[in-house]
Amino acid sequence: MANEYPGRHASLSIEKPEALVEIARALSSPVRLDILYALCADNLSVGELSKKLNVPLSTVALSVRVLESAGLIRCEERPGQHGTQKLCLSAVDTISINMIPPGRRFEAMPLVLSIPIGGYSVADGIEPTCGMLSETHSLGPMDVPSVFYSILRFEAQLLWFKQGFLEYRVNAIDDLSADNVDFLELRFEACSEAPLYRSPWPSDISVEVNGRRLGTWTCPCDCGGRAGHLTPGWWDLTNTQFGFLTNWRVDHSGSYLDGMRLSDVSIVDLCLDSAPYISIRIGVDPEAEHPNGINLFGSRFGDYPQEIRLCVGYKM
Repeated sequence: MANEYPGRHASLSIEKPEALVEIARALSSPVRLDILYALCADNLSVGELSKKLNVPLSTVALSVRVLESAGLIRCEERPGQHGTQKLCLSAVDTISINMIPPGRRFEAMPLVLSIPIGGYSVADGIEPTCGMLSETHSLGPMDVPSVFYSILRFEAQLLWFKQGFLEYRVNAIDDLSADNVDFLELRFEACSEAPLYRSPWPSDISVEVNGRRLGTWTCPCDCGGRAGHLTPGWWDLTNTQFGFLTNWRVDHSGSYLDGMRLSDVSIVDLCLDSAPYISIRIGVDPEAEHPNGINLFGSRFGDYPQEIRLCVGYKM
């Protein structure tokens, strides 16, 4: 190879295995590594390296040729006491290796946010039956909509209402736009709401993002009959115990629920750069065909140990 790398940085790629093999071979010897370490501090001749490392001159000379061929050091002829001597200089400070093969798309890591079920900004049109619980006790009186504006709502682990919407406002990134966001995913555990629990009991639960309705899910029932995996024992078995884990996704092709297409609403339609936050509304429209309420579960109630999860996928 015998060349200098720009900026003293060797940038290698799995696309060019020959260069990788040569570098790997050069670095595979403890003697050659000792030579590289010594040259980090000073420029040394072959003879000086031999004395410094207490290694035979012939071994150092051979190692120097391998390192020079790989481009890791460079050598210059300098005047010496008896003719010329070979002065060795470090040529590379850092090495990076790109392990992504050609044609493989590299995706940016998505941003995942956990939103407490009581962390909403607006409670719109809440109607009884309604209420909320912490992990250990009731958060205010039952069937009183004003309790949804209690400061205690941030402790909520289960909340329910017959009709209305909760709006969560979340700032995810400074520059939200369809140009740099690939998809949004929203995941939460929910079920219908009836006094005690009831099956069948269909309820039309809707999700809106930035004022655009992604779609509506008809939940089949208010779930009970067995204890939720996480539901505290003090919450009586005659009440709602668990829900269904739903996954809502909107990308550039449309909106989906658990992989099934809901609507044509896409990332572009959400106008993500029109406000300093993402608005997420979850609830039951009073004009729905089945306006039979919602139970929304936190990380310590129901079957799934999570709050509302928002995942933002970015383009490269």
